[in-house]
Amino acid sequence: MHHDETPGLKIVAEKLEENLEITGSSLETRKLVVEICDIVARRAARLAAAGLAGILKKLGRDCNAQKQRSVIAIDGGLFEHYTKFRKCLESTLGELLGEEVSQSVAIKHADDGSGIGAALIAASQSVQKC
Repeated sequence: MHHDETPGLKIVAEKLEENLEITGSSLETRKLVVEICDIVARRAARLAAAGLAGILKKLGRDCNAQKQRSVIAIDGGLFEHYTKFRKCLESTLGELLGEEVSQSVAIKHADDGSGIGAALIAASQSVQKC
């Protein structure tokens, strides 16, 4: 619904009817729904960015003294397909870290991140200590 650019926000009207059984919504109501979607998406992206900034800070990657590049891999359809969410997350990370530091941070989509993460944890736990 957030990406609806049809005249009269027809997709929003259809979704309201299909999912919430709200029929005959006014254009004003549909605009309000889009605005609420924007607020919720922006809040979620900013919270996610705050968490990522906290992790970078904990790792000592919140300053560019060492000129190290950090790559953050994110899995999931929200980051992959929701352009407004992704752009807000990236810009918020820039706000929190500063432009110079954020230039050394790359946020990339990772396919099957859950499977890869599980494999890495399993591999790290299976290493025998001497």
